[in-house]
Amino acid sequence: MTMPAGIDPSVPPSGPGCAECDAAGGWWFHLRRCAQCGHVGCCDSSPARHASAHARDAHHPFIRSYEPGEAWYWNYETSQMYESGPDLAPPLAHPADQPVPGPEGRVPPNWVEALHR
Repeated sequence: MTMPAGIDPSVPPSGPGCAECDAAGGWWFHLRRCAQCGHVGCCDSSPARHASAHARDAHHPFIRSYEPGEAWYWNYETSQMYESGPDLAPPLAHPADQPVPGPEGRVPPNWVEALHR
């Protein structure tokens, strides 16, 4: 099977949480995984919006949800959602015991007020 440009199913995710938030001690609402390089970033509802920044800066258009039980893809270039797509290298989601929002211990009590809507 030929993969669409921008999707590499052999690349594992960069880690269990948003790479930039982890480095800065931040927090996230939901996580997204770059389908090309495996970078895990926070969603556009999160305070920092690292997944879309990565897609823009790296020119990697496809992300996949990195939430347990979700398999949808999004193409930032076309603003198109796909309910499913190619299987990617595991793990397919952050650890099931990781809270949402997360990570545990870094989410402020007023986190709802910090979300982008």
